[in-house]
Order: sequence, then C-alpha cells, then structure tokens
Amino acid sequence: MSRPPLPPFTEETARQKVRMAEDAWNSRDPARVALAYTEDSRWRNRSEFLEGRDAIVAFLTRKWQKEQDYRLIKDLWAFSGNRIAVRFQYEWHDAKGDWFRSYGNEQWEFDDQGLMRRREASINDVSIVASDRRFHWAAPGPRPADVPGLAAVPF
Repeated sequence: MSRPPLPPFTEETARQKVRMAEDAWNSRDPARVALAYTEDSRWRNRSEFLEGRDAIVAFLTRKWQKEQDYRLIKDLWAFSGNRIAVRFQYEWHDAKGDWFRSYGNEQWEFDDQGLMRRREASINDVSIVASDRRFHWAAPGPRPADVPGLAAVPF
C-alpha cells in the first residue's frame, strides 16, 4: 500500500503530509487514522508505547472517549529525507466539561511507501476556561481553509 506524498520530502510535500495527518486526526476515526501507519508502526505517545495498527486503533479509541470535542492544528516544524517534525495544539474537554489545550511536538519517520513507521509525541496539557478556546470549527471534520495555522496563534 502506498500513501503519497512519498519521501524524500520537499517543503511542499512535507506540508501536504502534515495537513493530511491533521485532517485524519480531526475525523476522530481511529481506523482511518491507523491506515497512515505501517502494520508494525512504533509509537511513543507521552509515556505510552505502542506497536502496530491494532494498538493504534485501541489507543485512539480510548483517547477520543476521554478527549471529547477534540480539535487539532498541526504545523510543519522541520523535514529531511523521510522524516518530518511537527508542532501541534489541540483542545478538548473531559466528561465533567473541563476544557484543556494540549501542546506537543512529534517526530515522524516514513517508509518508502509513505507510511509512518515511527511516531514519537511529547505532549503537555493546560487547563483552560471555555471562553479561552481558540478552535471552534464544526467537529468532527477538517479545519476549514479560513482557519489559520499555529503561526497565527499565540501560545
């Protein structure tokens, strides 16, 4: 299975890959997201370590049960060859209705077919009040084209 754009990445294709990942994660469909990864993809997400698509689907299912009304923006940070680094922010609330903004960085490594074989994510959560939310588009679904990326968003 091939998942264009393929490495080695240019700035244009790296940005395209980042936006495709953002759109998939904003779908909140674990099976759809998992298809972007190799069958034996290895993850570190915070302090959790995963291997394989089934583990990714199980992880994302748990994640989106906890992180309700999730909305994410990813931005390209750097790229080289078959690797991409991104920074991201996402907002969500828990079952009690308390809102959070999560800040993070990811390192991605792709195989020759454009599937991600390694993902390492470091993430910090900050409690926010609902009136401080920044991401308001209809969800689940992709960030609309008129909603700017993180370069236009303060910390």
